[in-house]
Amino acid sequence: MILILDLGGKFSRFLGRKIRESNVYCEIVPYSYSLEKVKVKRPEGIIISGGEPRDIGVIDPKIFKLGVPILSIGYGADIMTQVFKGNSTKPEIHNYRFEVINVDKESLLFNGLGENLPLWIDKEYVFDIIPEGFKPIGNLDGKVVALEKKDQKIYGVKFHPEIETSNEGKDIIDNFLFKICNCDSNWNMEEFIENSIEEIKREVGNRKALCALSGGVDSSVAAVLVHRAIGDNLVCVFVDHGLLRKDEKEQVEKVFRDEFHMNLITVDAKERFLNKLKGIIDPEQKRKIIGEEFIRVFEEEQKKLNDIGYLVQGTIYPDVIESGLDGEVAVKSHHNVGGLPKDINFELIEPLRQLFKDEVREVGKLLGISEDIVNRQPFPGPGLGVRVLGEVTEEKLDIVREADYIFRDEIKKAKWDDKIWQYFAAIPNIKSVGVTHGERTYNYTIVLRAINSIDGMTAEWVKLPLELLEKISDRIVKEVPQVNRVVYDITNKPPATIEWE
Repeated sequence: MILILDLGGKFSRFLGRKIRESNVYCEIVPYSYSLEKVKVKRPEGIIISGGEPRDIGVIDPKIFKLGVPILSIGYGADIMTQVFKGNSTKPEIHNYRFEVINVDKESLLFNGLGENLPLWIDKEYVFDIIPEGFKPIGNLDGKVVALEKKDQKIYGVKFHPEIETSNEGKDIIDNFLFKICNCDSNWNMEEFIENSIEEIKREVGNRKALCALSGGVDSSVAAVLVHRAIGDNLVCVFVDHGLLRKDEKEQVEKVFRDEFHMNLITVDAKERFLNKLKGIIDPEQKRKIIGEEFIRVFEEEQKKLNDIGYLVQGTIYPDVIESGLDGEVAVKSHHNVGGLPKDINFELIEPLRQLFKDEVREVGKLLGISEDIVNRQPFPGPGLGVRVLGEVTEEKLDIVREADYIFRDEIKKAKWDDKIWQYFAAIPNIKSVGVTHGERTYNYTIVLRAINSIDGMTAEWVKLPLELLEKISDRIVKEVPQVNRVVYDITNKPPATIEWE
């Protein structure tokens, strides 16, 4: 196992995925993780990484005395050099790009690679004063950008190997994993499934569990995995909260009741959710209300059944990271992480909690779930509640539901559906002036968003053909009479998130 001490930003997430791709398990923990907690994890190696500068005091310097190999990247290398009485040059404004770096092939970190490697770095961000006992192993234009303390297996680099256009960065990470830390490649989804099933059997025994089934990738994979472990003792509950996409309820019932033969209960809760959301405009408050109301629905269903003490959720690793590491809020709360009430009467089963999205999809395929479900684009737990900006009303839900259907329908007809990771419509809390049939209108705007991503941690907007966007826009304003304007979101994540709320 590799432990990543996260200094913030996006780099640690990229790094975690690269490590998992090499079939080595890793965990991302906050930079403030105590020495005692690190010892309990018993990692084969530690990586200090992140995209935000931190003072030397945020990491216990005794980390470097554990006798565990350490790779310090970027700002992590700054902390390393300060601990060992060195220094780094820190430009006020960073300008990262790929530069050719000359490396020492005798170092295990670069063993088996070429002498000149294209790596992502700010050429002004270099080691200034080399700490005693360290040896330079990489330079750019005569300036030191990589160090090693061979006797202690401590390394520091100013470049980010997790960002790459070819395999050099990944090869450096693999050298650290296998030649320096001596890790085994034993993290795979076949073994994960086998271990998870046995663990769930031991935990639940002959008792019953409720599964919060939304029909999305995460909850579907979680349901099938737990069903594989406890069979008919799993009761799947699908809550129709009125925040679903068009025809979604019918699709979920067909797949899981008719095809998977699961014990599925559908709860009509549209009215109670809308009443709870009435007058609420704050996105975080909406998420928490929706998350708590979900739990209340499940508690009511639990009372109707016998001996149900567990709640199955499709929580995945990006949910956990974005909701905050070790209590430190990072981006936003997720309904299945930060939105649960404190007086919950269930014990949680979250079999996918340590998996990235692509790992979840792989598990689903191995479990025999159809490609249509496994490759389904992500849909947020709060549903259309976070795609209706401001107060959630039945009118705005109907508008965005129909616009979203048209968007998805045209994307599929144009055969773009397998080229996009996620695409949807949202309705901002604004109206604008327009003209329809020669008369002035004052109606809603629809925002279209299409992005590509690997696991949702970062995303790039999709360059859809203008002709396709025009066709979609024309259909929406003609078929949804309350809309007179359509706009396309061309913002990456970061700085934006995928959802608008």
